[in-house]
Amino acid sequence: MVEPCDAGSLPFVGDIQKLLKGASSYGRVVNDSTEFFEKKVVDGFLDKVAAGIDIPNYPQYRDMIQMFFDMIEGVGKINGGYIEAASLTLKEDGAIPEALAIQNRSREIYERLGEPFQLRMCITGPYTMSSLFAYRDKGTFIRLGNVLAQIIEANIFNNKQGSIRLISVDEPVFGFVDDPLLDRGSEGRENLLKAWETLTQKIRVKGAEPCLHLHNSSDELFWEAKTLKILESHVNDPLYQAKRTKERLESTDKFLKASIAVTDFDQLIRNNLIIMSKQKISETSINEKIAETWKILKKEQIDPTIFVENIELMKERLVKIIQHFGENRVPYAGPECGLRSFPTYESALECLRRVAKTVKGS
Repeated sequence: MVEPCDAGSLPFVGDIQKLLKGASSYGRVVNDSTEFFEKKVVDGFLDKVAAGIDIPNYPQYRDMIQMFFDMIEGVGKINGGYIEAASLTLKEDGAIPEALAIQNRSREIYERLGEPFQLRMCITGPYTMSSLFAYRDKGTFIRLGNVLAQIIEANIFNNKQGSIRLISVDEPVFGFVDDPLLDRGSEGRENLLKAWETLTQKIRVKGAEPCLHLHNSSDELFWEAKTLKILESHVNDPLYQAKRTKERLESTDKFLKASIAVTDFDQLIRNNLIIMSKQKISETSINEKIAETWKILKKEQIDPTIFVENIELMKERLVKIIQHFGENRVPYAGPECGLRSFPTYESALECLRRVAKTVKGS
């Protein structure tokens, strides 16, 4: 049976500076900011469950790359980029505040739901983190992978009230640039593969399922990661269409999370404009209309849910993927990425509701 999950972020409503302040000291002190942070995270998690998502990611309101850099000692900045100023080690206990907040409130969440909960946890991958370094070498991926593995070790939990079911290594930058460090046969390429395997093996040993979150699958290095089990990318990525994918899933014993909903809100507006237009519309005109639409959305003069994809379209995508690859190779389905670009919190939840209804009705 296919289960609905999501990829993380939601639009934030409220005092973002207070949330960031609470996150920075959560788990070490108790004050108004940390309590505010905890409540926002737990409420967001419960809202995802109420929308029908069986395996919600922790609600991610902070910048995903920055939040992990903030956890690592030895990272400095120069000329706008990061550098390895010293050996990379974890700061303090390595707890991800969002995951810790949910773990700390496990009993309350369990009592609210009436059953044990399952959580998806995402971490920024070593390649994406390295892309912000001003200087990199062939060992950068290994060093980042080792410290990220420690973060995984520090945050996995499994108790009677709830547990972490999926852990996603997020690599949205991978595959988009011609990177000399990833040249075929290079040590850098082998080291990225080793870093991924270090992370996915740690995840499996700790009793969770490892997933690789991509935005582009043109570089197929991920097929070589033996301990990686689940792959996901964006809705229209060839990963979900190529005959080669079916063959590689079976030969490597991997699985897919079906991405069935577009989450780039600019793209949703664009798609709506194209559908509504009775004649061919130029790219310049489309961009102008997208800007105009955002002005209206910000003034709350239009309901943003009219741009959210409908259940029929989501079902069409899911059925096509299942028919192509077989239900046994598609254990999960959900939106392609996080929902931070949505104009309102409620419109993001509506997207999750439609995803859940699609998956549970198929």
